[in-house]
Amino acid sequence: MSSLTVREMTLADCDRVSEIRIRGWQHAYRGLVPQAYLDGLSVAADAERRRAGFAQRTDVVNLVAERDGTVLGWAAYGPYRDGDTHTGDAELYAIYVDPAHLGGGIGRALLAASLERCSAWPRMLLWVLEDNAPARRFYERAGFRPDGAEERFEAAGVSVPEVRYVRSLAG
Repeated sequence: MSSLTVREMTLADCDRVSEIRIRGWQHAYRGLVPQAYLDGLSVAADAERRRAGFAQRTDVVNLVAERDGTVLGWAAYGPYRDGDTHTGDAELYAIYVDPAHLGGGIGRALLAASLERCSAWPRMLLWVLEDNAPARRFYERAGFRPDGAEERFEAAGVSVPEVRYVRSLAG
């Protein structure tokens, strides 16, 4: 097996990234988000939205991890969003791995590349579903800690709680 490569996403990666994101949601959030919401997620609609906005958000960096020419994971980061304003911190917006390839170091490689590229920022913050124990353990092993902030989003009429994690990047 060849080595894993992490690189910036291209427009040609949009369909595969959408597949990874949607399948990742359907796998990781089963039992945490209403099944009707998960079943309603569309790879095609996500890919169309992703392609349409690809060049629009210049402040967001999208990375992919690939092996043997196949994209196996995706991460996105940029400035931390506090409502409509950006703060002086970085935010990991998303990190997903093809469910068939979980546990192979792909998520760790994407996180490490994101952290390295954000080293000029003092901290990195991220949001994770409160009940997503595997994701919380993943981030905690990487040095992130919950900072007490919480928010909720609505999925199919159900309020889903998220907690914020933070890690210092300085020094």
